[in-house]
Amino acid sequence: QVQLVESGGGSVQAGDSLRLSCAASGGTSDIYRMRWFRQAPGKEREFVAAIWLSDSSSTYLDSVKGRFAISGDNAKKMIFLQMNSLKPEDTAVYTCGANLLNNANNYWGQGTQVTVSS
Repeated sequence: QVQLVESGGGSVQAGDSLRLSCAASGGTSDIYRMRWFRQAPGKEREFVAAIWLSDSSSTYLDSVKGRFAISGDNAKKMIFLQMNSLKPEDTAVYTCGANLLNNANNYWGQGTQVTVSS
């Protein structure tokens, strides 16, 4: 079983930066991909960024390209999301997810709140 814990959220002003972390524990040896999602009040969850831990390849939601950067530590099974030039529309609960080899399940953390004020 895999457990995920996010941290680093907070309340900031537009234009500020935050760095989110997601630490995986438990049966982490087969984790090959980790992703960030977010959900704003009244909206559905949306994909933000993904990283493949073996080679650090990544993909992003178009609206965060150039502002957000995902990175990871394959040995520690930990990922980060550096968020720069934050906008009010980035306000959401950010959660991380993990996928394991030969396992169809998505594993989720509880999320960390990011609030951006104008």
